[in-house]
Amino acid sequence: MVAVEWSSARWRKSSTSDSGGCVEVARVGGVIGVRDTKANGAGPVLEFNDVEWTAFLAGVANGEFDLDVLLK
Repeated sequence: MVAVEWSSARWRKSSTSDSGGCVEVARVGGVIGVRDTKANGAGPVLEFNDVEWTAFLAGVANGEFDLDVLLK
């Protein structure tokens, strides 16, 4: 896998995020990156390809990551 240069990425976060922090998402080439806003850009970036990202979004829509499901 080729290393992605995230320093020039245009990061976006939800308009519903609060001052407590959230995650930001960016795309560079064919790679989607997710990072924690509380790290001010200094933390790690989780990287997903298009297939992985689509599967993740489907899981979110289906409630697979809801706390009540995860804690069972």
